[in-house]
Amino acid sequence: MNSLSPRAAIGLFLIVVLAWGVNWSVTKQLVQFLPPLWTSAIRSWIALAGLFVILGLSDNLVIPERRDIPVVLSVALLHMTIFSVLVAAGVRFLPASKAIVLGYTTPLWVAIAAPLLGQDTLTAPKLAGALLGLIGLAVILNPTSIDWTNSNVVLGAGMVILAAMSWAANIIYIRAHRWIASPLQLLIWQVLVATIVLTGSAIIVEGLPHAEWSRKLVLLFLYSGLIGTALAYWAMSMVNKSISALTTSLGTTGTPIVGIASAAILLGEPLDKSLVIAAALIIAGIGLATLGDRLLRGQATARG
Repeated sequence: MNSLSPRAAIGLFLIVVLAWGVNWSVTKQLVQFLPPLWTSAIRSWIALAGLFVILGLSDNLVIPERRDIPVVLSVALLHMTIFSVLVAAGVRFLPASKAIVLGYTTPLWVAIAAPLLGQDTLTAPKLAGALLGLIGLAVILNPTSIDWTNSNVVLGAGMVILAAMSWAANIIYIRAHRWIASPLQLLIWQVLVATIVLTGSAIIVEGLPHAEWSRKLVLLFLYSGLIGTALAYWAMSMVNKSISALTTSLGTTGTPIVGIASAAILLGEPLDKSLVIAAALIIAGIGLATLGDRLLRGQATARG
């Protein structure tokens, strides 16, 4: 299956948003049983097994060429390893609802960093969107929302923001890479590298895993590994081939909304005013930077 109908692509995209949104609450529960590195490593092993089956059945298992190795390493290390571990570590000290809002500031860091690196032009909509998002970030980090006297809470918030920056760095590199194989075909190699690095790091830093295994813990890992990681990555690769980048960029802003709702339902986290305002500002900023810039470019093209 190389492409999807518009209806199937939108349906699959909704699954991705739901899977990623709920996965933050699942991760919050997993790190209560195991430390962050082992949480990420075990989830990655499960995802690797799931992707091997999915890509094998769809005939997308290939050996990457040398020129694709840098992008394999970039995604594996910056997104699947550093982002994953920092989020898992940060969410131990933060409510999942606040963590996901901080984690999805990634597009704002891309909008700020890409022009500085000469990859893009800082247009008015991007500047306005970035400022709006940064105001939202300030709202969620205000003393009534984040307890600045609690060093663990501050550490958790810092780790999730660093995770978002790491993901942004990966996105910027991906934009500049000239692909040989498709992102879908390289996906299993990225997960394989991440799994090896995560497992080795977990053994060195945290020792062998010790957990009281239960039906709940197994189900949480199966969801996070198969649904929140393997299925979501595969589905997103399929969606990116079938609908526009603008639609996916704007659509992924729904993930924090799902994350906030799932944290309230699954974890009983309160919906405080600062969280709602911050989420609205950050999502609006991402939307303005993405949609406004696209409209501006379209007008410039129309004028020749």
